[in-house]
Amino acid sequence: MKYLEFDEQRPMDIILLGRVAIDFNPAYNDQVKEDFKPLKKVHMFEKFVGGSPANIAVGVTRHGLKAGFIGKVSDDQFGEYVVDYFNEQGIDTSHITKCTNGEKLGLTFTEMLSPTESSILMYRNCIADLQLSVEDIDEDYIKSAKAILISGTALAQSPSREAAIKAVMLAKRNNTRVIFDIDYRAYNWKNDDEISIYYSIVAKEADLIMGSREEFDLTEKLIRPGMTDEESAAYWQGCNARLLVIKHGMKGSTAYTCDGQKFSIKPFPVNARKGFGGGDGYGSGFLYGLYQGWDVIDCLEFGSAEASMMVRSNNCSDDLPGPDAVRAFIKEEKEKYGEMIARV
Repeated sequence: MKYLEFDEQRPMDIILLGRVAIDFNPAYNDQVKEDFKPLKKVHMFEKFVGGSPANIAVGVTRHGLKAGFIGKVSDDQFGEYVVDYFNEQGIDTSHITKCTNGEKLGLTFTEMLSPTESSILMYRNCIADLQLSVEDIDEDYIKSAKAILISGTALAQSPSREAAIKAVMLAKRNNTRVIFDIDYRAYNWKNDDEISIYYSIVAKEADLIMGSREEFDLTEKLIRPGMTDEESAAYWQGCNARLLVIKHGMKGSTAYTCDGQKFSIKPFPVNARKGFGGGDGYGSGFLYGLYQGWDVIDCLEFGSAEASMMVRSNNCSDDLPGPDAVRAFIKEEKEKYGEMIARV
């Protein structure tokens, strides 16, 4: 059963809206290998495009989908770097605009202490991505796409939150599917009530909601706190959702479908380089399978495999794989660990 029907006549597969940043990761390549150590001890960094919706845009494009991006970048060489990178990847940048008041792209410095211990140092004052405004949202662009993906970080402050909500309203008016990647990041939010208010506005309109248990708890705080996964699925499917994906980290994730079924997957075992970035690979792989009309369990397996591939990588964008690489990874893992290694 196809749980999300897309208008196949539309030229754009998906438009993503939200955060784009610059990641500086400890160098780990053929020339320089910064081993696990505190950030203050790192001398050499590598620069990458970052930000969850930006990474997912790269990921789905690597899988052959046609993606566009709505966002704001700084009016400097870092802003040019992002736009040039997207153009090189084949992502439509016609609705990425430059800030006019000196706002800057976020800078993320990552600390990798061990395969399971990592953190980030984030610079997000006077930030570019949250300057997206309602004037930047074009109805014709929204209705050219089969779906839009809203990143929860875009709801953290005005004017970006109003722009994101406008995009959702126009998507609903034009039968464009709405995907909500909750994508909680503590920065820029004032309190949990504010988070619940704005997350729930978008979640109530979404056809697909993806997030961790913590992210669903934040979304539901002012609705009905303390819901189980099954209760969350029932509630949001009583609104508009056709499909929910609830993640529990290393314990795996479960998809809940609107016909009352659930499908679960476990992570594929790998030697990790970092504890983040897996979610972007997961989203890219899962959405690719969904667009191909696969069974939900196969979408989950593909997303879980791509997530594992990304946590063993030193970055969250450049190393996003194509479908052949993901299939080869799954085959290799199953030959090593057994056919049912990831399936519950």
